[in-house]
Amino acid sequence: MITRFNGGAGQVALNGALALDPSGYERAIVTGGVGMDSEAAGSLAEVRYGEDAVAHAAAGDLTPRAHAAGMEIVQVGPLVPQISPRDDRAALRTLTRVLAEGRYDVVHTHSAKGGVIGRIAAARAGVPRIVHTWHGFPFNEFQSRARRYAYIRLERVAAKHTDAFLAIGSETVTTALRLGLATPERIRLSWPAVDVAAYATAPGSRAQARRRLDLPLGVKVVGSIGRLTFQKGPEIFVRALARLPEDVFGLWVGGGAMAGELERLTARLGVGDRMRWLGHRDDVAAVLPAFDLMAMASRWEGLPCVLVEAIGAGIPLVATAVPSNQDLVLAGETGLLVRPEDPAGLAAAVAHLLDDPVAAARMAERARERVGGWFSPEYLGEVLDATYRGASERPYRA
Repeated sequence: MITRFNGGAGQVALNGALALDPSGYERAIVTGGVGMDSEAAGSLAEVRYGEDAVAHAAAGDLTPRAHAAGMEIVQVGPLVPQISPRDDRAALRTLTRVLAEGRYDVVHTHSAKGGVIGRIAAARAGVPRIVHTWHGFPFNEFQSRARRYAYIRLERVAAKHTDAFLAIGSETVTTALRLGLATPERIRLSWPAVDVAAYATAPGSRAQARRRLDLPLGVKVVGSIGRLTFQKGPEIFVRALARLPEDVFGLWVGGGAMAGELERLTARLGVGDRMRWLGHRDDVAAVLPAFDLMAMASRWEGLPCVLVEAIGAGIPLVATAVPSNQDLVLAGETGLLVRPEDPAGLAAAVAHLLDDPVAAARMAERARERVGGWFSPEYLGEVLDATYRGASERPYRA
């Protein structure tokens, strides 16, 4: 179960489901009403199944791939990303009914809102085993104290109804234990599942990618991938680009609510001729070879899949020193870490690696060695099978 079946969390959920042995598991994806019209999304009775759900999925949604792989698709209208007491109460009622009717043996929730509402609904529906993946937490230092406290309280309520947790990144595990969200035997460290081999670059792919994007010959390219949201820091990225020499181009793959604002900022900074906002794309593996360097400007993260994808493509990394980026970006060894919200620092780190390609290549190679097999979908499938069949138990059963 996931509110928005897209992005890094959606990809991890899909890769995990695909890695499960189909002879031992019947798989279903329960997702939210993103992409429905407002009237339909608010309807308590609005639940779509199968091809009907796929037809009403939002752009970039992964339900078509899940459906093509033989999974049941359930789209619940009132389960929407934004906080809405009316929709949230409706989502809880509808999900409880859907899960009871589905008679599922395991419900595995992802994302913050879907995780809280989904686990409570699963407990009310009498689901035997409830699992949740923390891809990071919805609370962070950029929120007010009251909001942060409220989110922690909600997570503690949902945790009482959770048999086992998977935590993406070591810092997520540390935070969960420090806040007392779960007992040690219920938490297992996990990693974003990426088919690293699919991102390996073939000879000539760099030139092909740059021709496809109509980039000038001889320029240096710094890229990033992510939604255009405050969390990902796209305005920090473009401000850093403005501090770099004229032969450095910026590429950003991903769309979002900040698109118009960023276009205006790009024009004000005078870098419109060397900054490309590419929007959502389904061909990330074909775009990555155009990068000389990946620069992540996020204010907070779990452990983004795009870092693993860049490592698979042999792209050197610069990332902000936020949880849990340091699991992959070891300072000076597998990439460079910079302070969040610091365009000057980000620009300096990017310039350093662009000016020292030998060091950049060394870091990229060591990063690939570090990834190993732990980040593969096959390994995640083994972890999921062990977790679904595990013996840990939730503290509270109705």
